[in-house]
Amino acid sequence: MLAVASLLVALAAGCAFWVFGQIESAAQERKQAFIVIGQAEELLSAVKDAETGQRGFALTGDEVFLESYLNVRDHLIGRLGELRQLSRTDAARRHLDALHPLVDAKMMELSRVIALRRNHDTAGVLAAVGGGEGKRLMDLIRFEVGGFVQLERVALEQHDAQFQSTIGQFFGLIVAASLLALLLALGFAYLIHREARHRLNQGVLLETKHLLDLQQVTNRELVQANVTLQISEQKLAVTLHSIGDGVIATDAEGCVTLLNPVAEQLTGWQQGEALRRPVDEIFNIINQETRAPSTIPVKATLEHGTVQGLANHTVLIARDGAECSIADSCAPIRDRDGAVVGAVLVFRDVTKEETSRQALRDGGALVQAILNTVADGIITLQAVDGVIERVNPAAERMFGYGTAELIGRGFGLLFPEFERGGRTHTLEHFLAGDGMLAAGAGREVAGRRKDGVLFPLEITVSEMTIGGLRYFTGVLRDLSARKRAEVAELKAGALQSAIFNSANFSSIATDAKGVIQIFNVGAERMLGYAADDVLNKITPADISDPGEVIERAKTLSAELATIITPGFEALVFKASRGIEDIYELTYIRKDGPRLPAVVSVTALRDVHNAIIGYLLIGTDNTARKEVEEERMKLDQRLRDQQFYTRSLIEANIDAIMTTDPSGIITDINKQMEALTGRTRDELIGAPFKNYFTDPARAEASIKRVLSERKVSDYELTALALDG
Repeated sequence: MLAVASLLVALAAGCAFWVFGQIESAAQERKQAFIVIGQAEELLSAVKDAETGQRGFALTGDEVFLESYLNVRDHLIGRLGELRQLSRTDAARRHLDALHPLVDAKMMELSRVIALRRNHDTAGVLAAVGGGEGKRLMDLIRFEVGGFVQLERVALEQHDAQFQSTIGQFFGLIVAASLLALLLALGFAYLIHREARHRLNQGVLLETKHLLDLQQVTNRELVQANVTLQISEQKLAVTLHSIGDGVIATDAEGCVTLLNPVAEQLTGWQQGEALRRPVDEIFNIINQETRAPSTIPVKATLEHGTVQGLANHTVLIARDGAECSIADSCAPIRDRDGAVVGAVLVFRDVTKEETSRQALRDGGALVQAILNTVADGIITLQAVDGVIERVNPAAERMFGYGTAELIGRGFGLLFPEFERGGRTHTLEHFLAGDGMLAAGAGREVAGRRKDGVLFPLEITVSEMTIGGLRYFTGVLRDLSARKRAEVAELKAGALQSAIFNSANFSSIATDAKGVIQIFNVGAERMLGYAADDVLNKITPADISDPGEVIERAKTLSAELATIITPGFEALVFKASRGIEDIYELTYIRKDGPRLPAVVSVTALRDVHNAIIGYLLIGTDNTARKEVEEERMKLDQRLRDQQFYTRSLIEANIDAIMTTDPSGIITDINKQMEALTGRTRDELIGAPFKNYFTDPARAEASIKRVLSERKVSDYELTALALDG
């Protein structure tokens, strides 16, 4: 009996150990299944994180978003291999085998979009994302991972069933052994039964503890995944609030769900006010030219699920009525199943760009108008062979040829000098060479009209490069009239000097109030005053006969039907009204004697025709007229010369800047204002070198000009205001 009992005990113990082995094996299989499922979900989460980082980088270009992509890029295939080693079913491994090329393709697709974004190929990024390849690969990856996890969960359920079956067998064995042991040794069997239950409870407790530990790990991973998702969403929100374009998102009904700050600024709506409102109420656009309402692309995007854009010349009208030109695009928002659940409208203010383009068009028209109206002739020719490319109307009139007669002809047709000395058809010698003038400087040459008549003219040459070809532009001015004027001016200058410094008549100039400013030698001789006695002290009325001044005031008051006060006003009243005034007046010399004189009064005016003073000349009638005529001619020639110089500078198509010997800017033309982006007031008086990328080299050019008297082809890079 004891042997039987011992045998039964040994048999029961053996069965118990076998059952415990089965329990431990089942627990190991459950643990293995949990690990495999956890790693599969981690693999899928890593791919999602990489895709999220790639999307953030594609939107913003910020490398920070690529951190999740770079962390998993080189480890995904290794994880797949580890997962395949852990998997114990052929069906599950087939899912992993199918997953391997999909992960490779997905990572290549992410890498390609990142490369396009790094190359600033926004169109390529939109095309790649909009193509749907990334979504298709992600859906396949989710499918394969889901299938793999499903198989592992089935295996886990099988292991659970096997575990329960083993427990049942174990309890059956205990019951049978207990019954048999009860017949032989109830007490002995009871002890064995109690020990078995104790060991069973310990195993269950250990397994339960292990499962709880696995659950805690899983929970921590889920919390981390949620934190990562929240961070990703926060980064996306920061991106939308940071980009310089306006962004409006809508739901499938076309109602607003999001406005970023730029969209709020451009539309005049706050996000809280715009939410759930129809997008056409918030986004009010019209055609700039017709002022007719424009179609909002959101409706077409929601209907067709395609990217839409605005037509050109579209104006956005804000809530407060403010207008701005915009450019935009609209793309669909899709869910995981590819269904369109909304649209995102991205737009930006292009008012400045439109203004710049219009300014360029207006500038081109202005340049053409200037070329057609400028008094100077302008000829453009090829630098290689001197063939005329273009002439303006002034050049046609100057030479007597029509445009069709000059285009394609050699430059020597107009300038005989270019047919001599081996310089046929070129202006190269004007730009460089010994004894030649630097580009932009004027030189006198002889021109030849169509009728063969030669005439003097001044030519200013500049060089330009268009499309890799060199061209010369010559600005021509007919000097015939100026030559004649110079001869007359020399004569007039000598005559003026002789007259003004002559001791035979008096010249008295005053300011606008009549205070004497100039008192010539003749006035000193005739009136006995030294210049220092009268300058800035008295008026001509103070040295005139008071009775005659009073009488002249009465006469003029009656003649002109206005009250004229006796004094200096009576002497210059007619002149101040632009009336030629020559009259007899008696001066009172310093030593007392009276001096009858014929006085001619002239009002001195500035360029705006405002009176700045008066000139009183005491002489006979003939001398007075000659002096007045010559003086007026000289004043006009001076104004003409100043206007000519200003026109020559402004009409030149090149940017021109003049400086003093220390490099301080003294004059510029409009082209220089356009080149530097600064106004005339900002440039004049500023150091020349400050507006070039290499100030030291620019300053050296001034020193070189002063030392060599010329500089040829000195290359500098201008620095505009916008950098």
